[in-house]
Amino acid sequence: MIELGFARAEDLPRLADLLAELFTLESDFQPMRDKQLRGLRLILDNPALGQLFVLRVDGAVAGMANALITVSTAEGGRVVLLEDVIVSRAHRGGGLGRQLVEQVLDWARQQGYRRITLLADQNNHAAWVFYRKLGFEASQMGVLRKAL
Repeated sequence: MIELGFARAEDLPRLADLLAELFTLESDFQPMRDKQLRGLRLILDNPALGQLFVLRVDGAVAGMANALITVSTAEGGRVVLLEDVIVSRAHRGGGLGRQLVEQVLDWARQQGYRRITLLADQNNHAAWVFYRKLGFEASQMGVLRKAL
């Protein structure tokens, strides 16, 4: 049975496991369980920051997505930064990732958000194909960052 919904506190260890799997696919990040658990807890405890979505297969967490809320002056309103989209290796290829992202998109529309932006590793061609099939388009904006 497939269920889509919001994360609960007891899901956080499994979500950290999924992030470790994701961060092995992304060259910019390294799995650091304590940091990931701290970040997940911060989002879970502060819904104004965002929502953690989970995909459950037969009651067990098999996927996640992180929808962070911010404001865009260009859009004149609230927007979402979609991060940490991952379906466990054992459950990939059956359309579950599509269902998960569509759940986030439906939620964002219902909340009145004006845009969803995401980042994908430049070398993760499967992710780029996946997101383009869902209607995401490349932007002329580049990503720069600085650790503080």
